[in-house]
Order: sequence, then C-alpha cells, then structure tokens
Amino acid sequence: MLSLAPVALSFTAPVAPLAAVRTPAPEMFFSGSKAAAPKKAAKKPVKKAAKAAKRGGGKDYAKISTRRTAGSFVDVTGKPYVEIDTFVPQFDEIGVLPPIGRWDPLQIREQGPERYRRFVEMEIKHGRIAMAAVTHVLVTANFKWDGYCSYLSFPPLKFEDIPAGTLGSWAALPQAGWAQIVAIVAILDNSLFAQDPNLEPGDVVGDRIPWVRYDDPEVKFFKLNAERNNGRAAMMGITGMLIHEGLTGNPIFPIGETL
Repeated sequence: MLSLAPVALSFTAPVAPLAAVRTPAPEMFFSGSKAAAPKKAAKKPVKKAAKAAKRGGGKDYAKISTRRTAGSFVDVTGKPYVEIDTFVPQFDEIGVLPPIGRWDPLQIREQGPERYRRFVEMEIKHGRIAMAAVTHVLVTANFKWDGYCSYLSFPPLKFEDIPAGTLGSWAALPQAGWAQIVAIVAILDNSLFAQDPNLEPGDVVGDRIPWVRYDDPEVKFFKLNAERNNGRAAMMGITGMLIHEGLTGNPIFPIGETL
C-alpha cells in the first residue's frame, strides 16, 4: 500500500500554467467598445455645465470667456462677474485727493464713523495750529513788536529779545507766559470754537461769527481742500523746523544767526 502512493500521485490531473489564465477586463477600463470611449464621455458633462452656467441654473458654474485672456466669470448667483482692481483711488470727500487718493494704513475708517470723524477734526485742528506756528517763525524772523513781553522775569523780557525759532522762543519765554497761552487756547477750544457735531468737521464758528461762506459747491470744495493740504504741509514744515533748529540752531536755512 505504501508503494502505490507515489504512483497514484504521478497520475494527478495536470494544472494549467498561470500565464494562460485570463480574466475578463473590467468595464471601467477601455475595452474597445463605443460606450466606453473617453472622448465622448468627457464631452457630455462639459456641455451640460456650460449650458447650466449660461442660463444660471444647476449647481456647477463654468468659466465663460469670449477671449482667451478675458476675465469675465459667472459667480454663484449666476450673474456675470468681472474682476476689478481693488486699489482704485476715490476722491469722494474733503482731503481725499490725487495722486494718493484714500490712504488709510491704520484702517481708522473701518472703526466706525464717529471715530473717523474724530480723527478728521483733529487733523484739521492740528493743521490750523501748524499753519499758525509756521507763520510765527516766518513773520517774527523779520518783524517784532516793541515793548516788553514779560515784567515777571528779571530783567524784564522784551519782544525783540525772543528768538523767532521754535525751540529758542520756547526756552526764552517764561513758564508763566506759556501757562497763559495754553489756558487761553484750551478755553477757546472748549467754548467759543467748540466743534458742533451737527456741523461739518472744522466748522467751529457756526453763525456766531460772520465768517466767509461759499455758496458755490465747487468753490467751497476747492477752498476746503486747499485748507486741508496747507495744514498738512504746515505740519510737515513745523516738524522740519523743529528738527533743523535742534541740529543747527536755526529753524530755516540759510537765514543765519539773526533768529
């Protein structure tokens, strides 16, 4: 019995080689049939998406372009959307002028109209003070009043003894004189020249003082812009005078040592 085992195994049915076994190709791959042609299958969804985008229906929206370089699209609402430059200068208010246009790096305008108005009022006020300061330097460099400015100092201080420069006049004038100036300006700023919230920024006199008024909107727009630009230039000018006097001793070059 043991001797017949190898013989029985030798007559086992042969097994076909692995290379000869073939399985049918799955339908997802190309098998040569027309229904599985990739070109026809890709054209149908593209046409449907384009038609849906044109009539504004469906869930998918395709890009519609009349030129290869066009920037016209259809947004999620189905309406035409055209890209525009977000940095477009707009000159729709006083002080917003070319070539910069609206320049707000601190985004104060986005913090609310009340805060933005407060900064506009401060800009106008600082511009007016700076214009007065620049005028002081230019005028007192060539003209000074006669008489005494202060009898409290010893010896009494004459107007001609006060330098025309910013730092020089600050150091020469007694502290009591500066206290009087600051007190008068504060009283006027909070009483006679107080800003009315119902009036435009910078209109601090209202009908109390017979001020110059312009009925022509274009003339008024020009005058207010001129004041704003002059104030900005004066703020830069008085800052430059302070720095120049601190470095050289004279607020304006080359007037000389007479200041």
